[in-house]
Amino acid sequence: MDAAGPQVADECAQYAGQYQSGFITTQGGNLLCSKIIHLITDNQVRSQVSKVLHECERRMYKSVAFPAIGTGLCFAGQSPAKVADEMLDAIVEFARQKSVQHLQTIKIIIFQTNMLMDFYESMKKREYSDSSTTESWLCRFKSFFWGKKQSSEKKKFKILEKKVDLVTFEICGESQEKVDATESWIKNLILKEQFENTISDEAIESFDEAQIAILEDLQRGKQVSIQLLNKLSPPQIKISGISRDVCSVSREVQEMVQQIKSTEEEQSKAELLYNLVEWRYPGSNNSFVAFDKLTNMQLEHAKMSKKPYLNVKIKKKNYKVDLNTLKAIDDQGKMINIQRVSKDEGK
Repeated sequence: MDAAGPQVADECAQYAGQYQSGFITTQGGNLLCSKIIHLITDNQVRSQVSKVLHECERRMYKSVAFPAIGTGLCFAGQSPAKVADEMLDAIVEFARQKSVQHLQTIKIIIFQTNMLMDFYESMKKREYSDSSTTESWLCRFKSFFWGKKQSSEKKKFKILEKKVDLVTFEICGESQEKVDATESWIKNLILKEQFENTISDEAIESFDEAQIAILEDLQRGKQVSIQLLNKLSPPQIKISGISRDVCSVSREVQEMVQQIKSTEEEQSKAELLYNLVEWRYPGSNNSFVAFDKLTNMQLEHAKMSKKPYLNVKIKKKNYKVDLNTLKAIDDQGKMINIQRVSKDEGK
């Protein structure tokens, strides 16, 4: 309220007691927004978020930003995980409605680092529960949070060489009937040993040359043919050949997919955390340089877990960081100072 200025405070005083549906709307004052919706707290987080979203759509607002409602000092009893679930439940329910036309971006502003993972995990639960291959409510849900993504150029995939091993059978018999019967028997025998498996996953789109090379090695070393169908949505890998090899290769491909998903999830967590906290080490001219985002996350998690030390690399050298004193020592005993800077400092 202090940041918004006296004009907003005067409006709130003017509308006090006249609120409907649990909120009042004022001008944005000194804040970088056109309107402020003030909630009359009743601890019904899901209901309140839903009312605000429908009000924004009714007034044809394009975007809205929420705090983590009910998690401030005045509401110590509210669990951040519960608040995250209730807020996201309300947003999911709203995003499912086909009548939504105006509201395009929804943001939740989180200043407390320890709450970030509660909201992240709540979103991940919803992502894993969605298995549709077409545009679903989750796609709309993501677009509400981060805005609608501009279409990006498709990644160029290296095409797998099609593996064809030709085998020629020459069948001789006493009659055409016996030759046909033998041909049919051979075909049935081959088909009994053949199997096909298709793996569909969005992570396949992230396959790079390293993964493609592994697929080529698998295709050469096993009795299988591998097709990379990257133009489908979601992309697919089709594996066909002898049953035992198809099963073996399928397991390896699934492990590759899972590894990519795990890496992308770690990168996403690191990106979210970097928006809140930045760890830095000394650069040149008395300046400080930010750690890479994964190291930044490892340092913050170690500090939050109250670990005394963490080993990191700075300029390709090993350092042991004292997380209490924020000093780092290399293998030769050289000591440097590091910094932990909260992104909301000074706001």
